[in-house]
Amino acid sequence: MTDIALVLVDFQEERTNPDSEYYIGDIKDVITKVNYLIDHCRSREYKIILTKHRESDSLEYFWPETKFIPDLKIQDDDTVIIKNKISPFYNTSLEKELNGIKHVIVCGILTNLCVRSFIQDAYDRDFKITVIKDCCVAHTAEIQEFTFFDLAQTRDEIDFTELREFVE
Repeated sequence: MTDIALVLVDFQEERTNPDSEYYIGDIKDVITKVNYLIDHCRSREYKIILTKHRESDSLEYFWPETKFIPDLKIQDDDTVIIKNKISPFYNTSLEKELNGIKHVIVCGILTNLCVRSFIQDAYDRDFKITVIKDCCVAHTAEIQEFTFFDLAQTRDEIDFTELREFVE
C-alpha cells in the first residue's frame, strides 16, 4: 500500500463551460498536464482522490448532479469526496481516506480558495505536501502567484513545483 496520494480539487464542468458564471477560461493545456500527472501517479500506484464541490441549494451550478471535466482521466476506483464548503476536509470523509498517507500531491481549481484551503488543512495535519503549480488554476496569474508566494512565506516545508520538475 502506498503512502502517497494525488488530490485533485474541484475539476468540475462549471469551470470550463463558457455559459457558466463560474467559467475560468480555456484550460485545455492545464487539463492535458493534469492528465499526465494522473497517469504518472497512477503508474506508481498512488492513491487518487478527487474532490467535488456541491451546493445543495443551487438549481444550476454545483448542484447535486455536477460532473467532473469530461476530459479528465478519472477511473471508477478513484476516491471521490463530496464537499459543501471551501475546505475539502470540512464535514467530509477526506481525513479517513488519507489514513496511512504521509505525502499529498495536490492540484486543482481555484488555487486561492479550495486548493489553498486543502493545502492549509493538510499542513495542519502534518502531511508532506507537493503542489503542482502549473496544474492549478486561479482567475488570474497574479492571484495564482500571490497565493503560492503567500503560502511559501508562511509554510516553507511545502514543495511548490512545476509538473516537468515533479515527473523527472
